[in-house]
Amino acid sequence: MSKVNVLVVDDAPFIRDLVRKCLRNAFPGMVIEDAVNGRKAMAMLAKETFDLVLCDWEMPEMSGLELLTWCRQQAEMKDLQFIMVTSRGDKENVIQAIQAGVSDFVGKPFTNEQLLTKVKKALAKIGKLDSLLGGAAARANSAFANDSLSALTGAKPEAAKMAAPAPAKPLINAPTPQSAAAAATAGRGQGQLRLSSGTQPCVIKALSLKEALLVVRRSAALPQVLEGAVLDLEQGENAEVARLNGYLHAIAALEPKPESEWLQLTFKFVDQDAQKLDYLSRLIARGTQQKHFTPGA
Repeated sequence: MSKVNVLVVDDAPFIRDLVRKCLRNAFPGMVIEDAVNGRKAMAMLAKETFDLVLCDWEMPEMSGLELLTWCRQQAEMKDLQFIMVTSRGDKENVIQAIQAGVSDFVGKPFTNEQLLTKVKKALAKIGKLDSLLGGAAARANSAFANDSLSALTGAKPEAAKMAAPAPAKPLINAPTPQSAAAAATAGRGQGQLRLSSGTQPCVIKALSLKEALLVVRRSAALPQVLEGAVLDLEQGENAEVARLNGYLHAIAALEPKPESEWLQLTFKFVDQDAQKLDYLSRLIARGTQQKHFTPGA
């Protein structure tokens, strides 16, 4: 079994401990090292070969973005899997990291499941998942090799070009298009949000040329800040559908209680396609903005 070397970079000791514990429990054969900032990580990367870097953005001495930029300037690290662990969800920051060559994002705060999903994707891309999980498990997780940034850049994986995504298993008591429509004013506001965890019906609570405010039913697989996604937006009497690329900028409970059954998501658009912008303009002009949503409606 070949070694899989991972470098965890964060100035917060508890974050480094959290990530190390999560990875060791999931991948006993993984070799994990850590660094307190980008400067220390750079020295370690110059001496050792790593398969994956999990790096915080904001750190003293050298930021995660500066470390990423340096890595991509090194010929031997151009294909290094580099996942940014950050609470920065602004579109400008996301684009900045993409331009610097980031492989993927994990938004803070994150769950073990969300972290492992990103790590499996990264290792599958470089053919290392097999050495940790075995052939059958790696094949079962081969879907993780699809770049989750494709939704941010507008690019489509080859598999997606050949076939439509398989429908997600229905959630218990998930809102159907009919109940979603009933929740929206004038029977409008239906949509489907496609995430790495599956496809989920949603209600369009508000809409602008830059973002959509969505309401979804809470499920076991929680969506994640910075996660790339596609919004299939269906509106109007003719049930027009537009597939809009973007990412989740913010996630909040819709109800002021920890057991809130509904989540409110801010979905930022990244498309610059003239046809899609025109489509959004027409939807907004028709008054599709959701004025009120009542949980359980």
